[in-house]
Amino acid sequence: MYQRRTLVASSVGLHARPAGLVARTAAGQAAKVKIAKITGGVAGDPVDAASVLGLMTLGAAFGDEVELTAEGDAAQESVDALAELIAQDLDA
Repeated sequence: MYQRRTLVASSVGLHARPAGLVARTAAGQAAKVKIAKITGGVAGDPVDAASVLGLMTLGAAFGDEVELTAEGDAAQESVDALAELIAQDLDA
């Protein structure tokens, strides 16, 4: 399993348009990626990163830390692609 943490850079967090962009990118990855919001240094319940509704239920706001995880041959590439996307301001 490969995991990576990153900060949410979008001013509206993972809501609406940013959630759609992340979900579309996740759906196109070779590995299935899960995402969880970090609270007090601990990852919460993970959701499917390819689900817009799942992403929005995380309640991840600007500056929040999230943890991405995946398993399999393409886990690192899939997680890294999403982590880099989430670390960008997707509102622009």
